[in-house]
This record gives sequence, structure tokens and C-alpha cells, in this order.
Amino acid sequence: MTGREVLLVPHTGRKSNLESSALAAELLDAAGIGVRVLAPENTPALANHPTLSRFSRFPHSKASADHVELVLVLGGDGTFLRAADLAHAVDLPVLGINLGHVGFLAEWESDSLEEAIRRVINRDYHIEDRMTLDIVVRDRSLDITGRGWALNELSVENLDRRGVLDATLEVDGRPVSTFGCDGVLVSTPTGSTAYAFSAGGPVLWPELDAILVVPNNAHALFAKPLVVSPHSQVAVESHATSSPAVAVMDGFRSIQMPPGSRVEVVRGERPVRWVRLDHSTFTERLVTKFRLPVAGWRGPGTSSESN
Repeated sequence: MTGREVLLVPHTGRKSNLESSALAAELLDAAGIGVRVLAPENTPALANHPTLSRFSRFPHSKASADHVELVLVLGGDGTFLRAADLAHAVDLPVLGINLGHVGFLAEWESDSLEEAIRRVINRDYHIEDRMTLDIVVRDRSLDITGRGWALNELSVENLDRRGVLDATLEVDGRPVSTFGCDGVLVSTPTGSTAYAFSAGGPVLWPELDAILVVPNNAHALFAKPLVVSPHSQVAVESHATSSPAVAVMDGFRSIQMPPGSRVEVVRGERPVRWVRLDHSTFTERLVTKFRLPVAGWRGPGTSSESN
């Protein structure tokens, strides 16, 4: 044994996912690398699997990632975000292999699984830092009621669908606009292709340092997306007479926001350490994942005028 360990985070919803996870575990084990399997709930699919049941299973807690060298995710974006929660907590690199649908956060697809595992075994990869957000929620007295972080986005969401959330958007301590809305999204460049994109926000290249703000179905003349400095503080205040809201981080961590609450967002102190297996560009990923039409493209220097 080399003393190396990997935390394997599988999506267990389909039999094919389990078989891919079992293959990854076997390849790592054969190379002398210890495998921990994340099993956050009662998951009989793992406990009863002939291969995966042989490996130690851990709940979703910080201790599950202690002293491992890498978090390996086999699943879609939801699985990746939950795994990133552990990787971020102990400052570990995280690698995603897509077994889901779009899988925008994954590095490679399932058909390249064996090559990806070989790269992990040989430490043949590099790491990029991805920007995060640090989040604080305060009550009407400005006392802190919760803290959190996000890799993709913070979503302030109205809990009363019979009406709108009356909110004021603030940047750097100054009000920008007040409106009724379904909510407000505050996103990183990484998250710009997720919920913020669906709400009408622009795509930001992940190399860009910026914070994206997207009002969600706002009733206002000025409710366009904003791209602000990564050194800015973005805040959303709900009015004292408005509906209750909730601050949701990456779709699964949440903090309640009673009327009159305030959420403050700044660039995260700790990035997510993102494993890259090749040097493909974000443009290539964007075209592939969104299946964008590029037929007819000839490329630079290929026109008849250059001959």
C-alpha cells in the first residue's frame, strides 16, 4: 500500500452508475490506493453491491474527507455540488466524471472513466481554483442568524407563492433598486451556466473574477443582470412587511429569512480546488454541453482570402 486514499462519491440512482463506481473502485484498489465510499444515508444499493460493499462507507461529514488526497465524483451536477461541500471544508481537490445529463461541472464523461482513473493513479492532472461565495444572513436587528458558502450560487427565494418578495438590492453599501420578485440570484462565474443562466443571466467564463447578480422575475423597470467587482459586497434586504424567504446555497444548503432579513455576499476566502485532466477550453465545454450549433465554421486562416 502507498498510503494514498480517495473518497469516492457515487450517484446511486441507476444500476449503470453503480457499475461505473464499482469499476473505479476496483481500478484504484488494484493500484494500491485506498477507497472510501460516501454513503450519506441508508443506501442499500451500496451495502448490497458485491463490489462496493467491500469498501469502507462514510456519512456526509467533514471527517469522511480527512486525510484523503482527492474527492472523486461519479454522477451529475447535484452529486458534484454535494461532494464539493466536503472538498471545500478540508481544502481538497475534487474531480467530476459525468454520469448524469448535462453535467456541466464534470471534467470528463463516463466513456472516459478508465482513462480518468489512470490519470488519478499517476497523479497526471492539474488543479484550477474556482471562485466561491461567502454568505451571511442577518435578522432585522442585524444579528447574524446563519453563515454559508456557495460554489454555484446563492438563491434568495420567496416562500409565499401567493405574492412577491419585496426586496432591495444593494452593492457596496448603497441601494441599487427595490422591486417585487420571486427572488434574487447571486452567482459565481462557475454558476453562471446553471440557475442564473435559466433566469436570464449571461454566461461568464470561469477565469473571470466577478460576481453575477440576477433578479428572478422582478417587477421593475431596472431589473437587468449585473456583473460586479469580485471585491464588492452584494446584499439583498427583504422588507419588514414582505413575505418570508429562504437563502439557498447550491440548491441544498439553506438558511431561513423571516421578513426584514438581510443576506450579504462576498467573494469566498477559500476557493474550490478543481481537478483538470486536460487543457480543453471553456468554449469547447460550452458548445458540447449546450449542443450549440457551430456548423459552417471554418476557423481562423482558412478562408479563400488567405490563400
